[in-house]
Amino acid sequence: MPTVILVRHGRSTANATGVLAGRLPGVHLDDTGVQQATAVGERLAGVRLAAAVTSPLERCRETAREITSRQAPGLRAGTDRQLSECDYGEWQGRALKDLAREKLWKTVQAQPSAATFPGGESMRAMQDRAVAAVRRHDARVAAEHGEDAVWLAVSHGDVIKSILADALGTHLDLFQRIHVDPASVSIVRYTESRPFVIGTNTHAGDLAWLTPPRRKARGRRTDAEVGGGAGPQTGTP
Repeated sequence: MPTVILVRHGRSTANATGVLAGRLPGVHLDDTGVQQATAVGERLAGVRLAAAVTSPLERCRETAREITSRQAPGLRAGTDRQLSECDYGEWQGRALKDLAREKLWKTVQAQPSAATFPGGESMRAMQDRAVAAVRRHDARVAAEHGEDAVWLAVSHGDVIKSILADALGTHLDLFQRIHVDPASVSIVRYTESRPFVIGTNTHAGDLAWLTPPRRKARGRRTDAEVGGGAGPQTGTP
């Protein structure tokens, strides 16, 4: 199956001021976030992205544009609401330091599968729709571009953490052990037997090795390499 590159949006104005933005409109990348998104675009410039999809929120669309602008002409990121930020309901727009005093905060930290935000959605519902969306897009990319295709999904911290938890076979109640920084890159390859988590929360390094050489694009193995294998082939695709 294809490989999905999961990118969290760059630092936003809300991130910089300690506010939980949620789905509020008008939250953009700050100057640091733009620089971060540009750096991700440079990391992925050597990867032949077959498709791109993003959360519809501004900070994600801005990050996606920085990445796709360095790809082949014509690649544009479509939007998918199922990759949008968790609906934090009455929590959105509030300072994190104030939210930390709420009783629900402890549930979010210790048992997120039991957390439902007042006036919003549950963290379980967030994970279910995000994982379903990624798998749906992955199947579409495979059908349209082949099993060796690489594609991009730009989303949000908790959303990507929940996708990674699912891929790792980790219960949602343990997903707070996973860290996903602004503009970080995580990589998952889904196969018929299991997902393979190739990388999490990475910040540096050319990722051109993710694109297989055209002459050897014959489909990837779905078995785990006993002993760890030889690793990816490096060099120019």
